[in-house]
Parts: sequence; structure tokens; C-alpha cells
Amino acid sequence: MSAAGSAGARRALAALERAGRTVAVAESLTGGLVSAALTAVPGASRTVRGSVTAYATEVKREVLGVDGSLLAEHGAVDAEVARQMARGVRALLGADWGLATTGVAGPEPQDGKPVGTVFVAVAGPDGRAAVRALSLAGDRERIRARSTEAVLALLLSELAGNARAQDTEHTGGNGCLQP
Repeated sequence: MSAAGSAGARRALAALERAGRTVAVAESLTGGLVSAALTAVPGASRTVRGSVTAYATEVKREVLGVDGSLLAEHGAVDAEVARQMARGVRALLGADWGLATTGVAGPEPQDGKPVGTVFVAVAGPDGRAAVRALSLAGDRERIRARSTEAVLALLLSELAGNARAQDTEHTGGNGCLQP
């Protein structure tokens, strides 16, 4: 695991714990690296609900609930597939937040997508799901490590945005109606 992935996992878990929230992970190209990064942190059991390594397209469809026609039309390496994976694992494992990774780590292109094409997604308790498209260079190991770092960074970004929204809502900041 990269130092950046380890640091990102520690920060994400600390933020989740402060918020009293849980997380679940759906992984394809990372094959368990995100879950390994999270669960390597002492105390992870307070926030990590579990994970699904959905390497096969059928698992994405049958376990995570990704739309079969979407998979047939666009393949597994797609922004909407990542979004549905994140929402699916969140619902499946009863977590507040769902993370997902899907992409092409190589050595060959997949579904017409070049090596290094990656989508990471985060689905939150408010129903929104953020997706980030990545175009990564390097070998298979580097692409998988960078994908792990990217989904953890996206989670941190979404947690920060969610915390700001809650703070505004609860403390009467901008946008809050007051008598």
C-alpha cells in the first residue's frame, strides 16, 4: 500500500468516526486494495461495514444492482457504473457512505477503453453520488494504487462538503432560514 493511500485511509476513517458515519466499498480494478487500506488502520471496525470485490460484470449486476442494460451498452468501465456500484454497496451493506472503483489496470485495453481509464465514485447519505474520471499512467500496480488514493481523496472531499452543509444547516449560517 502506498504511503498516500495509507494516509488517506487514516484521514477518511477519522472523518467518518467524527461524523458517526460508516462506509462500505465496492471494488473492481483495485481488487480489495481500498478495503485493505481502510482495514489496515487500527480501529477501522468502528466505521467500515464491509466490501464487495466485484471483479466480474455479473457480480456488479447481480450483487450490487448495476443496471444490466447499462453494462451491456457501455461495459463495466463507465462513470454511471461506478455511481451505481457505490450506491449498491451502500445499500447492500447498510452503510452511510459507499465507495466504488472500476477501470482498466492493464495490461490490455478493456471494452474499448485504454489502460489507465478509471472511474471512482462516492455515494453519500443524502442520496448524491460523486464520480471522478481518471486517466492514469504507469503499470498495473501504479494504476491500482493511484485509484485507491483517488477514491479515498474523493470520500474526504465529499465528507468535507457534507460537514459544511450540515454546519450551515445546524448553526444558522448562509442559506438557513431563521425566525
